[in-house]
Amino acid sequence: MIKFVFSLLSLIGLSCSMTGNGTDNPPNIKNMEKKNIGNLLALYPKPLTVVGTEVNGKVNWLVVGHTGIIGHDRILLSMSKQHYTNQGIKKSRKLSINLVSREMLSRADYVGSVSGASVDKSRIFDYHTGENGSPVIDESPLTMECNVTDIYETEGFDNFICTVINTYAAPEVLDHNGQLDYTRLKPVLFAFPTYSYLATGEIIGQCLNLDKKPGMCAKLPMSSDGIVRLSKIEVYPEFLDEYMSYATEVGEVSLRTEAGVLTMYAVSEKANPCMITILETYASQEAYESHIASAHFQKYKQGTLHMIKSLVLSDQTPLNSKNQINNFIQ
Repeated sequence: MIKFVFSLLSLIGLSCSMTGNGTDNPPNIKNMEKKNIGNLLALYPKPLTVVGTEVNGKVNWLVVGHTGIIGHDRILLSMSKQHYTNQGIKKSRKLSINLVSREMLSRADYVGSVSGASVDKSRIFDYHTGENGSPVIDESPLTMECNVTDIYETEGFDNFICTVINTYAAPEVLDHNGQLDYTRLKPVLFAFPTYSYLATGEIIGQCLNLDKKPGMCAKLPMSSDGIVRLSKIEVYPEFLDEYMSYATEVGEVSLRTEAGVLTMYAVSEKANPCMITILETYASQEAYESHIASAHFQKYKQGTLHMIKSLVLSDQTPLNSKNQINNFIQ
């Protein structure tokens, strides 16, 4: 009996030492069982691209999804040896890499499904010749002209290592500083081996800056009981500036931290700034209830009660349920 009690006390002591908060103890890490799914190359999706070059004196296009980055100044294009396009690249050592927008996706898919050896693909896209001598697709939101610096062969593939010579960007995909804005660019993504096309997601944070301000959290999909609402608010003029401060804070915190808050976009009338309309979309009724119970919403609600002259909540029905609004905070 004494031996049993001693053993039990030893186990209790061991348990306390393992779950305590002392700095010498390792954290309590939950074991997660992962399934081995084989030697799957799982670094997809990648931006879908159309490569342009000349083959036997004629412009040819080929959709390429196997791309990579080497260091800070090299691009890798991995293309099956059977592609007709490879002949032109090897001869000229020049090519263009054109990012694919949704509007050009069907034609990009087509140039990847037929061979330039038997089909003239030169007229599929309107193009011009870039400064480095490569064909550049006019409607591509972003194109890079490249020189091939090396060719690395693997079984069944020619792997072209390229340097970027020129980059052309449509004005609408640049921010106010003239830099690429990927929330405007929104390139189509390609996933292998499912051969699926995907859309880019929202910004969820700024690299090396997450400790200063949280980024946008990943969002839930809209469910059958999702909410689309217009909140129409009239604010007493003497409280307008103070109200704007409250509204800006609750909107930003909600978008950054609540997965079920999909949109919170506030505008005021130019003719009467005291009339404010907020477009709010919530993934579900549960997400809405969670939102109004949150500390940041309650701070807004209680802090602005005396500022609001009138409030009308008007639920809406989307005319096209396929339309989705992406709301983000920079």
